[in-house]
Amino acid sequence: MSEGFARPVAGHVPVLRLGDVLLVTLQGDLYDSTAHRLQQDLSETIARSGATGVVIDISGVEIVDSFLGRVLAETAAQTELLAARTVVAGMRPAVAITLVELGLTLPGLRTALTTEAAMELLAQPVVAPRSGGLREESP
Repeated sequence: MSEGFARPVAGHVPVLRLGDVLLVTLQGDLYDSTAHRLQQDLSETIARSGATGVVIDISGVEIVDSFLGRVLAETAAQTELLAARTVVAGMRPAVAITLVELGLTLPGLRTALTTEAAMELLAQPVVAPRSGGLREESP
């Protein structure tokens, strides 16, 4: 990826690098082979570039099924293991309703209304959760 741009290839979702954030824009249907390749490309790009965030723009997705929901959740889990955070941007109301109706909670996946809002969310510092859910007592 020279100069932060990837050339589109059939069955391939381009990954654009914007500083420390990778931007992926999904358009239309996502097939098994394309989803697998996207996850592999993202993992390799994160490892190679040291990116700390991933924005997945789904504003071009009309319909979400359990497969796409699973792909989004798996992608977020993979990027988290590589020390990057994932935000899904541009979810249409109908898509959100469908995800709820399918019972998909998408753990670990943050959302934003727009790509700009997702970038702002990723620019915020990470607040680490306390381990074990225990509160520290003051002396």
